[in-house]
Amino acid sequence: MTKQLVHYVVVDAFTETAFKGNPAVVCFLEDEEKDEEWLQAVAGEFNIPITCFLARVAASGTDGSSPRFHLRWFVTTVAEVDLCGHATLAATHALFTSGRVDSDTIQFVTLSGTLTAKKASEIETVSTSTLQNGDALGFFIDLIFPTILISECNSENVSSVSEVFDGASIVEVKKTAKDDHLVVFSSGKAVEDLQPQFDKIRSCAGRVIAVTGLAQPDSGFDYVYRLFAPKLGVNEDQVCGSANCFLAPYWSKKLRKNDFIGHAASPRGGGVNVRLDEQNQKVVLRGKAVTVMTGSILV
Repeated sequence: MTKQLVHYVVVDAFTETAFKGNPAVVCFLEDEEKDEEWLQAVAGEFNIPITCFLARVAASGTDGSSPRFHLRWFVTTVAEVDLCGHATLAATHALFTSGRVDSDTIQFVTLSGTLTAKKASEIETVSTSTLQNGDALGFFIDLIFPTILISECNSENVSSVSEVFDGASIVEVKKTAKDDHLVVFSSGKAVEDLQPQFDKIRSCAGRVIAVTGLAQPDSGFDYVYRLFAPKLGVNEDQVCGSANCFLAPYWSKKLRKNDFIGHAASPRGGGVNVRLDEQNQKVVLRGKAVTVMTGSILV
């Protein structure tokens, strides 16, 4: 039986420098016939935080409309997830740079509904010059994502989370609509200096814990954040894009503005330019990406 090739690229997202930002594998499928067990096995084989799979929606884009792709995200060997910002940015970058689309806008059909990605025009990128040393290399991509609501935690959860970060200067603890936790520290420096104990984080309620704090005034950023997800097989998500879906509404109330630059203070580091659209309950995540590897899978 003749083997087929599934082409893939490895892309570093929310950066314009290879081996920085957050890596993702993007696999191009000819159709959606691959079963979930195979998709999860491929993700485990790569052992990169997220492996995503693209399959074009039949006849999409042929009538002048935006091309549409089915998009699914898998975390190593653990599970499929319903939203991932950095892998969506990686998939968009891969489609634009491979010549698979001839439009500046792409629609993704996902577990979180239809998401839109588009190239940002040159005039729009002027205000983002502090994000990743200007826009001299590559192009910016905008992702339009839904906001994620946050609410108060009960006292039991607050106590549990506080024990995880024993000794840290915690201002407040919130929970998201997805039962994740948002822990606000007294400063961005406290977030940067944090030495996470992943066994403790794994024992805490909820899937993931995001920590955040106000950035230093001269840093060029508005807030600092990190996200830990050991239950999903990713101790620290290097630059989590989707976390900004609840960070933006939180910091909007604190800072009384809707445009931010968030700094992911992980070992690889990265920045996300964020705009909150309160009226439509959307966030626009802007960033760059760079392809670092290409290849094929034999199936």
